[in-house]
Amino acid sequence: MSQGTIVKVSGPLVVAQGMRDANVFDVVRVSEHRLIGEIIEMHGDRASIQVYEETAGLGPGEPVVSTGHPLSVELGPGLIGAIFDGIQRPLEVMRERIGSNITRGIEVDALDREKKWKFEPVMNKGDRVVPGDIIGKVQETVVVEHRIMVPYGVEGTIEDISAGEYTVEDTVAVIKKDNGQRVNIQMMQKWPVRKGRPYKKKLPPETLLVTGQRVIDTLFPLAKGGVAAVPGPFGSGKTVVQHQLAKWADADIVVYIGCGERGNEMTDVLLEFPQLKDPRTGESLMKRTVLIANTSDMPVAAREASIYTGITIAEYFRDMGYNVALMADSTSRWAEALREMSGRLEEMPGEEGYPAYLSSRLAQFYERAGRVITLGSQDREGSITAIGAVSPPGGDISEPVSQATLRIVKVFWGLDASLAYRRHFPAINWLQSYSLYVDRLSEWIGQNVARDWSSLRTDAMRLLHEESELEEIVRLVGVDALSAGDRLILEAAKSIREDYLHQNAFHDVDTFTSLYKQYRLLKLVLGFYYLGKKALEQGAGIKEMFDLPVRERIGRAKYVPEEQVDYVFDSIEKELEEQMNALVSKEDEGYVERI
Repeated sequence: MSQGTIVKVSGPLVVAQGMRDANVFDVVRVSEHRLIGEIIEMHGDRASIQVYEETAGLGPGEPVVSTGHPLSVELGPGLIGAIFDGIQRPLEVMRERIGSNITRGIEVDALDREKKWKFEPVMNKGDRVVPGDIIGKVQETVVVEHRIMVPYGVEGTIEDISAGEYTVEDTVAVIKKDNGQRVNIQMMQKWPVRKGRPYKKKLPPETLLVTGQRVIDTLFPLAKGGVAAVPGPFGSGKTVVQHQLAKWADADIVVYIGCGERGNEMTDVLLEFPQLKDPRTGESLMKRTVLIANTSDMPVAAREASIYTGITIAEYFRDMGYNVALMADSTSRWAEALREMSGRLEEMPGEEGYPAYLSSRLAQFYERAGRVITLGSQDREGSITAIGAVSPPGGDISEPVSQATLRIVKVFWGLDASLAYRRHFPAINWLQSYSLYVDRLSEWIGQNVARDWSSLRTDAMRLLHEESELEEIVRLVGVDALSAGDRLILEAAKSIREDYLHQNAFHDVDTFTSLYKQYRLLKLVLGFYYLGKKALEQGAGIKEMFDLPVRERIGRAKYVPEEQVDYVFDSIEKELEEQMNALVSKEDEGYVERI
């Protein structure tokens, strides 16, 4: 344990001398208040420390004590449903002890040391185990089975294991290593946040993460184990998109990091999530969620740690064999914390004052996502899907954080303020966004949904792009100057936008759409275009086509409950075909075929 004294205080940066025995990334306690900090730089016996609490009132000469351990998180039963700050202090426990305002230097265990959990062994005395093997389980919530794993670096034979009620610090098993050393296994383990948890093998992301949001699943899909960015200006709906993904994405565990966002947004999450009914289990969504709340009024340095705290917790559940969805809102605020600390350290600034290592730090974070074969003899598969919101100033995505993020992620959901102001949700701009997983996922979607899904998606994207080109002409000469075929393209694209891509997050039925319903709905919307094109060739009038009574039913089809999809959609398709046939001249009746 190394002890030094403060020689300089500059906001969240404290410089201490006499710290020659300390190491970079060691956790330290600063001053008599015992503020928690982390060494980020060493020069001889001088340590530069970023302090995760308010440093007002500190001065030279006060003591600094190194703990000798890196910043770590506690992993074990009690994580699910908890609300932590950026350095894994439980906010609810702190509020019970000291009230609504966090006092400096408070020390609280992340996991409850007194609560007893019912441990059930899944291995027996005499079994040989390796790191990552599951030796027992705890029913943490109604929906999450917490799997107790052999810690990294421990291999040997189980000498003792027994069921019962234990705290996270009690010994639940004893493992005898090959060298004869006995290791007591607890339900809790610690892991340094800046070091990724090991795994056997990384797998390619080939399975769709079903979100139930049509513009995402159909046009810009995300794979399980993939990484996505949601950039957008103020008020464009980044937080709403992330809330929808947290609620509806096909993930077993949700880790939501509120990193530097406004307090009222995190309040919405804290109030809303416990009330939300998880569609998969019927229980509260909080029963499979971990929240990390590090709002903009909390110390800036803790934002930097909060991202790593969140991804380490996500890796822990991934190692159990779960699919984890990680929401980071937003990485721009995290980058601002990096910029502030870099400026205080007097480092050479890069573009717009951000440190030169911004891109590499972002890459290190996103690289920890992925689909893997976990450690252990059972060959479990787990994944972390990382979705990071980016808040570029003024919505300008040419700024460094957005550009560094785009070089790393494979999915870009560009939010558009003009769409949000027109009440089009999700406000994802279909002309700017992209997904590099489309080709890889097309085979999975073809096998699990429909063979013609890819062709329908291609046609929808083509119509939307053609609409944007035709809009230039319409602005110059008016819609009446267009041919009937071009007017049909405009009408079909409008139907795709309003009847398919627009989705109401607050409507019981429309908030989530299954893949099968998405396929049927897109086929129905495009069916109007396919049949209309053929009817035009047979001399049908374009105005009469736009006035068909069935158009109203197509527009309302997205509100049809899942259990009625086949019956109602078959009826609409039949009606559409009959009304299109009625437009065609008598001698050509029957030419228009059912799609």
